[in-house]
Amino acid sequence: MELEELRRLKARYFRYLDTKDWAGFREVFADDVVGTFDNAVATDGGDPMSQTWAGADELVTSIRTVLDGCTTVHHGHTPELVLESQTTARGIWAMADIIDFPGGATLCGAGHYHETYTKSGGAWRIQTIHLTRTRMAFTQTEGAVADQG
Repeated sequence: MELEELRRLKARYFRYLDTKDWAGFREVFADDVVGTFDNAVATDGGDPMSQTWAGADELVTSIRTVLDGCTTVHHGHTPELVLESQTTARGIWAMADIIDFPGGATLCGAGHYHETYTKSGGAWRIQTIHLTRTRMAFTQTEGAVADQG
């Protein structure tokens, strides 16, 4: 049952992210979450361009700033979940994403989410999240100008 709850937590993460339900997205994280997202392909997690945020509000605000105005599709697959105790767990999720930016650029990416989870008040939350990338392919719509910011 606990593993199923962790799968549902990650399903909500993806759905809230793609539907831009920022209040729901905030609820999947522990208040003191630490998030690191790599900005280049670095399968060993050694991307020198990675960004790290501390705290759920900071993490959600940063992601919202980047993705507001974008059309996104995020899929998670083949979870490797391990219960470490009644209130802690860890997991790795294969992921694929497509992000259409307002300026006409599209990112087709893939990688892995490396996460830890805590259970408090009867609910699982993401405690740490690190997105590593195995693929980042950018395309540009003809005649469009990509936003490089």
